[in-house]
Amino acid sequence: MCIFVKKLRLKSHITTLFFIISWTLFSQTTRKYSNEFMNIGVDAAALGMSSAVTSQTADVNSGYWNPAGLVNLEDNQLALMHSSYFANIANYDYVAFAKPLDNKSTIGISLIRFAVDDILDTTQLIDDQGNINYDRISLFSTADYGLTFSYARKLPIEGLNYGVNAKVIRRIIGDFASSWGFGLDVGIQFESKNNWKFGVMARDITTTFNAWNINEDEFAKIQNAVEGQNQELPETTEITIPKLQIGVSKKMTFNYDYSLVTALNLNVRFEENNDIFSSSFASINPALGFEFGYVDMIYLRTGVGNFQNELQIDNTEQLSFQPSFGVGFKYNGIQIDYAFTDIGDQSVALYSNVFSLKIDFSVFR
Repeated sequence: MCIFVKKLRLKSHITTLFFIISWTLFSQTTRKYSNEFMNIGVDAAALGMSSAVTSQTADVNSGYWNPAGLVNLEDNQLALMHSSYFANIANYDYVAFAKPLDNKSTIGISLIRFAVDDILDTTQLIDDQGNINYDRISLFSTADYGLTFSYARKLPIEGLNYGVNAKVIRRIIGDFASSWGFGLDVGIQFESKNNWKFGVMARDITTTFNAWNINEDEFAKIQNAVEGQNQELPETTEITIPKLQIGVSKKMTFNYDYSLVTALNLNVRFEENNDIFSSSFASINPALGFEFGYVDMIYLRTGVGNFQNELQIDNTEQLSFQPSFGVGFKYNGIQIDYAFTDIGDQSVALYSNVFSLKIDFSVFR
């Protein structure tokens, strides 16, 4: 029984330490990786091409990938997506709607939710007298929300479009802490007369600002759980640094029925990390994607991206990457897509099965 009690106390301290570490992270006002749930990606069709879609995205999902692509819509569109991560522990859901205002401009709105639900809170498992009370265990959820408003318009120069996103970020960690954030994205696309497409997407150009509100009563319950740790409330602001995505693509048609889209993306972060190309000024991570289509109905997709120089236990570096594969079917304005990421477990990222649905409202006319 004594050993059992010690194990429970250890688990309680580990859980407490988890919250301490989480809150300590907030103390960094400028972080390399903030609001990362907004960078996971949406639409199984895009994820099947390793997200190399900045230049050619042209549907309701453009609100996420490059809002300039929204001007290609001819009718209202709705998109839905669900995926699970970390052995179904975390759920990622997405819904988007876009509507053309006229033949030159389009508006859109999208919502992303990334959450882990029903987490056991054992910080109060052991009372002040050292007694274990299972009734003191409760459940909580941590959820991140991203609401995006998009506007796109064609410019007087033929083939040149631009788009703007206004983002509202809401992050909740049970009753412990919550935050609001705001940011802007800007994107452009250009299509040449010989069918080459170019795109640039600048994310968080104003630096997305998050302001956290920490529940001081809940914080006080664990403040002195580990001696010498977490004695003061951390800072309550964080800033997401800008990112740049540059893309180029070309679509080729064979024998009228067959098509092939080849796309390349360069994903740029303005900080040093373990991307394949990295410096003190910026890091660049390339992504390459292919889409083979048959009669604009059946699609096969593949891609590779997320190239990282991973440090091994012997202090050597090994290059890892994340492959992806996808299929799609489109008929009468309804498109269903599936993507499977991290084929062969070539990267540290866990693979995921992603499903998405896109409906063009022309199907109802």
